[in-house]
Amino acid sequence: MIAASSIYGTEKGSRIIEMASELHNLLLVYTAYIIAAGSPGPSNMRIMGVAMDQGRRAALVLSAGVVSGSIFWGAMAATGISALLTRYADALTVLKIFGGLYLIYLAFKAGKAALTSDEKFAEATRGDDAVSNSALYRRGLLMHLTNPKSILAWIALVTLGLGPDTSWHTLVAILGGCAVLSVTIFCGYAIVFSTAPMIRMYRRARRWIEGTLAVFFGAAGIRLLLSRT
Repeated sequence: MIAASSIYGTEKGSRIIEMASELHNLLLVYTAYIIAAGSPGPSNMRIMGVAMDQGRRAALVLSAGVVSGSIFWGAMAATGISALLTRYADALTVLKIFGGLYLIYLAFKAGKAALTSDEKFAEATRGDDAVSNSALYRRGLLMHLTNPKSILAWIALVTLGLGPDTSWHTLVAILGGCAVLSVTIFCGYAIVFSTAPMIRMYRRARRWIEGTLAVFFGAAGIRLLLSRT
């Protein structure tokens, strides 16, 4: 009886240590995701610009596309599919070129907007809400699907949170938690930067903001095209 109690106590203690280790790994994953998703990047910068230019609804539509792309790569990383991409340089290179060209395209559009007068810009963006909503969602989705950094970041996150004996509950917690954080972060950008003070600021500094976006996207696109990883 004493031996049985001792074995039970040992197993219980091991289980507590294992649960504590999994919780620690989850906290590491969540912290890393908040830093990665919340830091300034192409998606956040574009959400900010759309929120200040076209308002909250348009920014939330763009955010939905970004969130969808993030969750997609998270699921792919969790099932091991995206990890296979890192073994095939050709597949990753094609994706990297496509992503770099898309960022340069966004830089061109932002630069064109920066050079457009306020009057012409207002005329060009008036009356196309229905079209822009679907286009904005696709843009947000493509920004994440064509960005190798998103793939590699998710591979790193999943690797950080999983071990050889990790349960499927932990995997679900990683994906579910990061999905919630993704919605909170990207939609939070859309809400904060669509407030009246931010909109007034954007109207005063629209051309400077679009110019900054053009430089940021252009530099990010060129860096992506020239990178080796």
